Amino acid sequence: MRIDSALKPRRLNDYNALKHKILLTNSKLSPFPLHVFILDGWLGLDMKPFSTEPVMLIEEVFPQDTNSYNTLFGGRLLSVMDKAAGIACSKFAHREFVTISIDTLTFKAPARQGDLIEVTGRVVFTSTHTAGVKVTACAMTKSDWETRVICEGYFFMVAIDSMMRPIPIPQLVPESEEGIQEWKKAEEIRENMLSKRNSE
Repeated sequence: MRIDSALKPRRLNDYNALKHKILLTNSKLSPFPLHVFILDGWLGLDMKPFSTEPVMLIEEVFPQDTNSYNTLFGGRLLSVMDKAAGIACSKFAHREFVTISIDTLTFKAPARQGDLIEVTGRVVFTSTHTAGVKVTACAMTKSDWETRVICEGYFFMVAIDSMMRPIPIPQLVPESEEGIQEWKKAEEIRENMLSKRNSE
């Protein structure tokens, strides 16, 4: 559990006074739903995500989306995946986001003209200003609607204000074993990305 340093917790005997401040902040000052928690004898606040549900987009592959082999352009697929990642982040935090990196993007199979592309984005990792989204793209035909994975990747996005400055976001707390593993994988990818950037 994380403690937002901007909302310094009080000792438990200050609970009533802090409770009033929580209600006031939540109703007038904060765009986030606030969550009260107790950790090691301290009372604190945490910003809760608005939603942790995934975002799904479905688009059809048209002739202008394909190359001379009649398969979907990789760049076109990447554009849809990036869109899904951005919407998933906005749904999670109710913020504007910009993409800062795309990592471990793997093209597994082609999609062809006439196929439907189902792209799912889910926030699996957060830091102070950044959300990591796992995006999976599947292709299916209109005749059977059986999905096959064609691409997967991790998109990292930063929340910004109207002046393009990074701003804090709610923090994801993974609860399932799968969620914890996804968090660890995304965290490792981000740390590798940052270490490469710092070494340049």
